[in-house]
Formats: sequence, structure tokens, C-alpha cells
Amino acid sequence: MRRRFRAAARRTFHSLRVRNYRLYFVGQIVSLSGTWMQSVAQAWLVLKLTGSGVALGIVTALQFLPILLAGPWGGVVADRVDKRRLVAVTQTVAGLLALALGVLTVTGVVSLWQVYLIAFLLGCVNLVDMPARQSFVMEMVGREDLPNAVSLNSVVVNAARIVGPAVAGLLIATVGIGICFLLNAASYIAVIMAFVAMRPAELFRGIPVPRKKGQLREGLRYVWSHEELRVPLLLMAVVGTLAYNFSVVFPLLVRETFHSGAGTYGVLYSVMGAGAVVGGLLVASRSSATRPLLAVATFAFGATLLVAAVMPQLWAEVVVMLPVGAASTAFIATSNALLQLGSSAEMRGRVMALFSVVFLGSTPIGGPLIGWIAEAGGPRAALGVGAIATLAVGAAALVGVRRLRRSRRAEEVARSQAVAAAAALAAEEPAPLLTGPAARSSGRSGSRSGGRSRPAARR
Repeated sequence: MRRRFRAAARRTFHSLRVRNYRLYFVGQIVSLSGTWMQSVAQAWLVLKLTGSGVALGIVTALQFLPILLAGPWGGVVADRVDKRRLVAVTQTVAGLLALALGVLTVTGVVSLWQVYLIAFLLGCVNLVDMPARQSFVMEMVGREDLPNAVSLNSVVVNAARIVGPAVAGLLIATVGIGICFLLNAASYIAVIMAFVAMRPAELFRGIPVPRKKGQLREGLRYVWSHEELRVPLLLMAVVGTLAYNFSVVFPLLVRETFHSGAGTYGVLYSVMGAGAVVGGLLVASRSSATRPLLAVATFAFGATLLVAAVMPQLWAEVVVMLPVGAASTAFIATSNALLQLGSSAEMRGRVMALFSVVFLGSTPIGGPLIGWIAEAGGPRAALGVGAIATLAVGAAALVGVRRLRRSRRAEEVARSQAVAAAAALAAEEPAPLLTGPAARSSGRSGSRSGGRSRPAARR
């Protein structure tokens, strides 16, 4: 039993044997905990300033609007330059923006337009940071360990989701909102130090793509012409637009449906993060990412969201956040790994930029829309819309996988029947008649071997 457990643990965490990835992993735990603290604090700050669900949707939309408008361009930049240095720069700028928001809040001079501006500037940073950081995972661990490393990244994100919101809720209730932004600014030091300490010689570096015209269109054509890239992106476009709007729905759900405060909001996020850690570890224990796994994860995410939309009591809502988190992480990690494995090295930055566009860049459309639905029909209705949309595309993906399997089985049967028919035809055909030099050669070889040979023309 102990031996099996050790083998499972080695399989689940095997990409951590790579030193560069270990440094990145630890730095991300610290930095992303701060990021989640800021996410919770920012939403609560907007509610404090306005009390509006639409305002929550707008600040979320502004943060991801640059990705929607220019996300593919960020992928072009990521493919052209050294990704390690690029991410170190973007993380530094993100830390400075968090510091500015913290100072404004602590000094009491913060206003809504300042929150909007800083959210937009952070979106401009993420425009380049996300495709560079995600495609850099391949350079740290190589192709073989990529699915495991991507899943462990999801574990880090969601472990931070447990710690960050819980700490943010406690700090908001005790010392105020501003300290959350300041601690997030300090957390970026860890990830920057990790990038500085890496050994460049141990990276699986791709060759930067030379600058030329048409690289953006080239990336779009590349993705659309490959089904293994097109399908995950289409699924993510629907789910990212309508289902991944928790920063809009959860504050309203906590305050208006369950009549509670920031502490409950933090607990809800933390429990969802705990479920997401479990989901990430389960995906990490698998040896590969597959389209059937993606289809199942999509359908499961929609089903658990639908259950969350109808939970009558707070304790039941908290409990159902565990499977919601597990299914959401399985969906994101599998999509990410499929896209990276299915793309070539010179296109990976642009492919992951499109992943950012459909996942996060869709928020400027989905955020205000879901905020409006939450105000008009209630937070439960907003959750339900995302759940039904996710269930629909998940069901379509499952049908597509079944059809693909049937098509492949039919091709295998047809291929085996063709091989059998060819073999049978070859067995039934008479020996070919030999004439001319071939016949004389055959006759001579037969007589030399001592056998009874007749001239081929007489046969």
C-alpha cells in the first residue's frame, strides 16, 4: 500500500524534479496568493464604493479588455523574445500597479475611476504576460512533462485561491481593504527572484521567431486549420464568456442571496479552491491530456454549476463549491495541455495568446452581461446561465468524441477488411507466366539445382 502511494505521488509530482520548474512553482504559490487577495479586495472595494453589480462587471471587463482587443498580438511578442526575461519584466510592472492601488486605498483617496484605470493597466500587462508565462512552462520541463506541469500549475493557482481569499476576508474584516493590495505587491518579489535564480542552460528553449509581416494572421490560420486546437478554443470561448465570472457573481450571491459579508465571500472562494486542488492533482496523476477527458470535464463543470445555482442554504452552497472547483480545474488544465502539445514551438506563444483571449478576453463581454443578469434576475439566474451554456457545449463535445471514436473504428474495420481482401486475392492468383530471358534463367536455375524443370513456355 505504501509503495503504491509513493508511486502515485512520484507520478503526480514528477515534473518538480526539474530545478527551474521547482523555483517557478514556489514563486507562483506566493505570488498567486497575493493575486487572489487583490481580486477579492478589488471586488469588495468596488461594492463599497458603488454597491452595483454592473460596476463589478465593468471593472472586471476593463481588466480583461486589452486581452480581448489585442490578445493575439501579445502572443506574437511572446514568440519573438526571451520568455524568461519578458515574464520577469511583466511581473515587476504588475507588482508596481498593486502597490499604487494599495497606497491610494490606505490613504483614503481612492475613487472608482482610479480602480478602473489600474484594472485596465493590469490588463495591458497580462496581455503579454499570460501567453509568455504559459508557453514558458514547456521551456522549463520539456514536452514529456508538460501535461503534469500544467496540471500542477492549476494546483498552484487554486491552492492560492484557498489561501488568498481567506486571508483577504480576514484582513478586510479587521484592518481594511488596502493592506491586501500592499501584500500582493510584496508577493511579486518571490516570483521575480525565482526567474532570476533559474539556470538558462537547463531550459528547453525554442528559437525566437524573427520579426516579419503577417505573423498575427499566420497564427489565426494555424489554429483554425488544426482541429485539435480549434475544438478546445471554441469550448473555452463559450465557457469563459458565460461561466467564469465568479468575481462578479460571488459577491452578489453572498450579499444578496445569503445576506452575509466578506468573510463568507472568502470562505466560498477558498472551498472552491480546495476542490480545484483535488481536481488538479487528479489530472496531474494522468499520463496525458485527451479530448475525451476534456469533454467529460466540460460536462461535469456545467452540471456542478447548475447544482450550485439551486442550492437553498449557505452551507450547501459551500459544500457544492468543492466539485465545482474540481471540475473547473480539470477543464482548464486539460484545455491548456492539449493546446500546448498540439502546437509547434514557433507558434506556441500565439496559440496560448488565443487561449487567453477566449478564456479571459471574453470577460469584457461576459462580465457586464452576467452582472446585468444577476441584477435583473438574481445571482442564481446568472450562475444558471453559465451552467446551461457549459452543459450544452459539454454535451456537444461528448457527442463529437463518440462520433470520432466510431469513425476511427470504421476506418480500422475498413482497413483490416482491405488488407484481408488483398491477402485473399493474392492467394487466389495463379503464378505469373515467365517468358524470354526470365524463363530461360528460371529453367537453368532449376536444372542446376537438380530439380525437374520444364521450359516455362510449356507450362
